[in-house]
Amino acid sequence: MKVVLDLDRLLADGRISSEEYQRLARLGMEATGGLAFNLLIGFGVVMVSVALLALLPSAITALVLGLLILLGGLWVLRAGLSQWRLLGNICVLVGALMGGVGLVAVAEGAAWSLWAMALGYGLAGVIAGSHLLAVLAVLAVGASVGARTGYMHAMYFLGVEMPSVTIGLFTALGVGLYQLSKLLSVELRGLAIIAARTCVLLVNFGFWIGSLWGDRLWSVQIGRESFAIGWALALIAVGLWGYSRGRRWVLNSAAVFGGIHFYTQWFENLEATPGTVLIAGLLALGAALGLRRLNRQLVEAPTGPLAGHG
Repeated sequence: MKVVLDLDRLLADGRISSEEYQRLARLGMEATGGLAFNLLIGFGVVMVSVALLALLPSAITALVLGLLILLGGLWVLRAGLSQWRLLGNICVLVGALMGGVGLVAVAEGAAWSLWAMALGYGLAGVIAGSHLLAVLAVLAVGASVGARTGYMHAMYFLGVEMPSVTIGLFTALGVGLYQLSKLLSVELRGLAIIAARTCVLLVNFGFWIGSLWGDRLWSVQIGRESFAIGWALALIAVGLWGYSRGRRWVLNSAAVFGGIHFYTQWFENLEATPGTVLIAGLLALGAALGLRRLNRQLVEAPTGPLAGHG
């Protein structure tokens, strides 16, 4: 647990003594010095890696170098060297990203390489206790079924090639991870929950793209209207479940994507005119006030099904 304290103010208010002030200040300086040293070493690791890639520019170099850095970071974390923990986390992240990109490049983007990358990120995330790697593992699975983002000059885009498959796959994976989290220790439970939440985002992205373009699942054409209706029903059901269980993240996510869904269909059918924008803005204000009230109810509920903040 990390706590931020204003030692000068505490001393001036008489809440700590001069001896406590000096002791806490020394501890703070030690922690700051260790942080700076770890950051410098981590920066050096990154620079050396970049230099080696520049000297030997190939996918194999990225793969091998990434794996070595990843294994070194995992060793530091598992060895219990608390003063080197930040460096270990930096090495794990840099190594995982470099190794994953190298693997996909060597395999020329084959689906198996994305699944292997997802598995590697997942295992490294569990060993290192890294929430970021848990998220990247789920995103790698998404990439294997054509979910991606991109950037062009002054334009960002989101792509989901198979909305139906994306919705089904990540609904099953998200529910499975959530159920699994109930059986895990506190440390691993957080990883499963963050991965399940990432699945929720990908499911909604699948519905979003499907509601605009529809989808063809094998030889069956699924119209965008079906996605729009299904998305609305799913959001209502998930939002009610989140409210009944006191899951604020679930409730707020359903509300946010409910707003995205509503305004997507609103402007797709009514276009952006001054009148439609005015009405949409008023509705957004009303929805925000309603959501704030629901969150207050969840926070203030002391016991029962509304207690909790998951």
